[in-house]
Amino acid sequence: MSSQTASPAATRRHRSANEKHAHAITRRNTRNGLLFIAPNFLGFIFLTLIPVIALFFIAFSRWSAFGMPQFNGLTNWKRLGGDKVFWAAFGNTFYYSLVHIPLTLIVAFLLAILLNSKLKGRTFFRTVAFFPYITSIVAAAQVWSMLFDARSGVINQFLRLFTSHVPGWLGSTQWAMVAVIIVATWREAGYYMILLLAGLQTIPHTLYEAAELDGANAWQRFWHVTVPSMRPTLFFVMVTLTIGSFKILDLTLVMTDGGPGTSTLVLAQYIYRVAFEQGDFGYSSTVSLVLFAICMIVTLIQFYYNRSKED
Repeated sequence: MSSQTASPAATRRHRSANEKHAHAITRRNTRNGLLFIAPNFLGFIFLTLIPVIALFFIAFSRWSAFGMPQFNGLTNWKRLGGDKVFWAAFGNTFYYSLVHIPLTLIVAFLLAILLNSKLKGRTFFRTVAFFPYITSIVAAAQVWSMLFDARSGVINQFLRLFTSHVPGWLGSTQWAMVAVIIVATWREAGYYMILLLAGLQTIPHTLYEAAELDGANAWQRFWHVTVPSMRPTLFFVMVTLTIGSFKILDLTLVMTDGGPGTSTLVLAQYIYRVAFEQGDFGYSSTVSLVLFAICMIVTLIQFYYNRSKED
């Protein structure tokens, strides 16, 4: 009897000990997890979150980085209306994005489809296509600037074989942005090709086999099988590409420095000029908020459109 009555008590003690041990392990794992993410979390708070919050105050202030910001209400925002350089940069940013986004997406998608097929040496060609993305932007921009040279550049020398009227490229207000878009597409298409290629490889081959048995040709298989199956990947690529296009800075800074005139000046570079060349951090913060609002609105539209298609 004594052994039978002691058994439940011993079981409860054993269960209680196991629960305490499990709680101790959980607390230790939680503590270790927090310690691992703490550096990144603190870096995000002090280097990203706090500056972004401060931006909303500085945008309504007059501040030259010396002394304390002085609140000036809507003065900076009223200044935007008559700032011709701002509106030129605004238009250039949209022009660049409206051309660069679909062009890069089409080139990247075509490359992904081509390199997803049974092409001999496709691993080598995938590396070649991705290589421009990891190349130094300064070095690439300098090389392309020489290629686009109106007089001695290789591109115009080739075009002169067919016509005597060749573009002025970087020295022309009409062609400078076109040259920047070409280089940007060349550089970024390989990166987005890798993302789209990963999406293509997740599509079951049985879907193509079923469509082929139903009599679908190559275009119908692409439009009714590939595109719907790739919608999540295409959506991610579109959002990433859109945000990157609106934030373009390094390429125009190195290739054209916003010129000739303001023909390639974009919002990100205008923010840099106003803040670090003119020392007007209040007004540059206002322009930054405009760029932030544009990126948010366009992204929300893309989210809404993608959700409507899924429904």
